[in-house]
Amino acid sequence: MSALNPFSSTQFDAIAIGTGAAGLYAALCLPESWRVALVTKESLRTGASEWAQGGIAAAIAPDDSPSFHLEDTLKAGAGLCDRAAVEFLVENAPTAIHRLVDLGVAFDRKQESLALTLEAAHSHPRVLHAADTTGRAIVATLAERVLQRPNLQVFSEAFAIGLWINPENGRCQGVGLLCNGKIEWIRAAAVILATGGGGQVYSQTTNPAVSTGDGVALAWRAGAKVRDLEFFQFHPTALTRPGAPHFLISEAVRGEGAHLIDARGHRFAFDYHPKGELAPRDIVSRAIFNHLERNSELGDCVYLDLQPIARDRIRYRFPNIIQVCQHWGIDLFNEPIPVAPAAHYWMGGIAVDLNNQTSIPGLYAIGETASTGVHGANRLASNSLLECIVYAAQLAHLDLHGATIAAETEAVPECDRESYETTAQRACEIREQLQALMWYSAGILRSQPVLEDAIAKVEAWKAEVSKSPASRYFLASRASQNARLESPVAEANLRACGEVFNLLDIAALILKSAAWRKESRGGHYRSDFPETHPEGAVHTLVEGDRFWNEPVRG
Repeated sequence: MSALNPFSSTQFDAIAIGTGAAGLYAALCLPESWRVALVTKESLRTGASEWAQGGIAAAIAPDDSPSFHLEDTLKAGAGLCDRAAVEFLVENAPTAIHRLVDLGVAFDRKQESLALTLEAAHSHPRVLHAADTTGRAIVATLAERVLQRPNLQVFSEAFAIGLWINPENGRCQGVGLLCNGKIEWIRAAAVILATGGGGQVYSQTTNPAVSTGDGVALAWRAGAKVRDLEFFQFHPTALTRPGAPHFLISEAVRGEGAHLIDARGHRFAFDYHPKGELAPRDIVSRAIFNHLERNSELGDCVYLDLQPIARDRIRYRFPNIIQVCQHWGIDLFNEPIPVAPAAHYWMGGIAVDLNNQTSIPGLYAIGETASTGVHGANRLASNSLLECIVYAAQLAHLDLHGATIAAETEAVPECDRESYETTAQRACEIREQLQALMWYSAGILRSQPVLEDAIAKVEAWKAEVSKSPASRYFLASRASQNARLESPVAEANLRACGEVFNLLDIAALILKSAAWRKESRGGHYRSDFPETHPEGAVHTLVEGDRFWNEPVRG
């Protein structure tokens, strides 16, 4: 990789924003003859993919097939999966796995074969893993390969503030970056959003701090269509310990045989579904939520009991979980792990086709920030890493022939004499209040009055921040010009404001989409509309302030 200074060039063939599995693999799939900018908000290996534990699904066993994988995915998606998108995913899954192995990803093996495990709602063992740090193994390998590519320029600690849309033809032709004491707009014929999810909009989430919905917010503000934003998956088993982060306790723990019990030792999940703790995630999360609501004496968590799993197997499969639990004073060999649901994965995102193309020419989206139609209303376990790899591979066929961008306008350096300290302090206050509001209003259970109250509160916050000095950087386009910031503190404060702008936008979109869908389906559950209706098997589309429904693609 070229060791170039930030902004040594402002012209690229393509810009990829995000360095999880989707962004890294996309950069590797783009032609090596292209000059590519790879933008990361933190370091090269920061993102939710790095945290993924369970594994990556693929029908590679002799007794399995893509058709079985297809049916499992469609069933989990509760009627909202686009069949063609899922078929493309499962049929290309084996090739994706072989490609990762060729790149050097060290999946666990059983004798000469790749080891496979079972996870919830899968009919066959088809989840490949690298102990309980599969995402880390994949991201580490991809990052190593990226660093070997001389055509890639990495912009670290760079925060995307807006998309550059050509006013003459509506084409996306670049992005504004807050980086290294500057705001500067860089140009490209293709911009690829791979910024991950938005779990930080909730007070309880397994997502890393960088998951603030940046890609969806940027695309929506630029006029792109977004889809199915009401569907958020709440993982049933996040570590619940005072002072500890909501560390994900992988689905694979239950797949290996762990039991879900309450404080009395009762294996309660079977009271709610015949498959017990191996039911789809939304059902298990609601089972835990409802069980604790009905039995307040049980406290604020349930427990994962690993006693049914052989100790050697636990040591082999879950070394990272063992280490984290030990850090927080939990000996999982002799006591159960306290767990409760937390926001985990956003099924909705920027609407794209099978080639990752959004509704804006020149703008593409992959991974959790995209809505390919694969996950429907409830993602099947371990399909997310697979989606990143399979769909990012499509960018190898990206054709920039005929893609023209406007000539660069003169950059006008601007010395920023305003202090954003007060604005940033207020933004942090709003962020904390917003996270609590969203967990209460748009979490596991939702209802119209609560959603409407939350929408009003979020709109009031949006109106407040739109009047702040920082708003001109996030609510404008290329016309906002380049700028030089007065200090690192000003840069940090401006980034804090930007993340809150994005969180407020995606919160409003989630709330309004949830209020629009008056039924329960998958990860979206309405206590006032608890039934699933046949006519509800349609996508929720949003463009600007316009909402409408669109049929699911066969």
